[in-house]
Amino acid sequence: MSDAPPPETAPPETAPSEAALAALRAEIDAADDALHALLMRRAEVVQRLASSAAKPQGTVLRPGREARILRRLLAGHQGAMPRATLVQVWREIFAGSIAQQASFSVSLPADPALARLAASHFGAATPLRQHPSAGAALSALGQREAAVAVLPWPRESDNEAESWWMRLDAQHLSIIARLPFLSEREPPLEAAVVALYPADPSGEDARLVRVELPGTPDRASVAAMFPGGRVVVLRREGTHTLALIETDGTVPADAAVLGRYAIPERGAPST
Repeated sequence: MSDAPPPETAPPETAPSEAALAALRAEIDAADDALHALLMRRAEVVQRLASSAAKPQGTVLRPGREARILRRLLAGHQGAMPRATLVQVWREIFAGSIAQQASFSVSLPADPALARLAASHFGAATPLRQHPSAGAALSALGQREAAVAVLPWPRESDNEAESWWMRLDAQHLSIIARLPFLSEREPPLEAAVVALYPADPSGEDARLVRVELPGTPDRASVAAMFPGGRVVVLRREGTHTLALIETDGTVPADAAVLGRYAIPERGAPST
């Protein structure tokens, strides 16, 4: 066995001093206190708005204004905090503001993934009332048992029972949001928010349109009727075809507009 001394090793990195660590934590505490003060100030302004004659009539939910706020904040966002975190913080702030003004709950089909998406959008403390089907969730909304319904976004693979959009009464119900608002990768699940009132404009909106067409036109010819639009679902129904189109352009007079909503933010931020 060799008696040679062990080779020298590099000294460990110098740990931050207790004083430096305390100073950084004090900065964080001061920022937390300032944020809390601003949140309380915001809540006080919301309270004044709620009791003001300037407040618009109808639902307290303003999805268009929420989208405008989020777009403005995202446009100015910098630094290491993920954009998704910024959006989630403000979604909880919006939920708190709504709770200040009215009783608010969500009806939805019993589905854990859909419930997580609804809670992410409307806040962790917002009551979720789960039902056995999309139709039952819509009925609960129609009977004023909830403020909105959250339903799976229409898919080509949906069977007739799942195709709630075929039976949606566009005279009394309206799609007001497409979830999630922010996604930086292809989302595993999307949803529609349906309400008793149409959405306020956000400045960048799309409409979901249901149209019945004679015969069996293909997807390309249906898309050509809606320049710039996207065919979401194309369904053959005997001698005619039902099409569901997402568009921000002109809509034919004989089409049923199922709703208008802010166009979601998709894709990673540009660098």
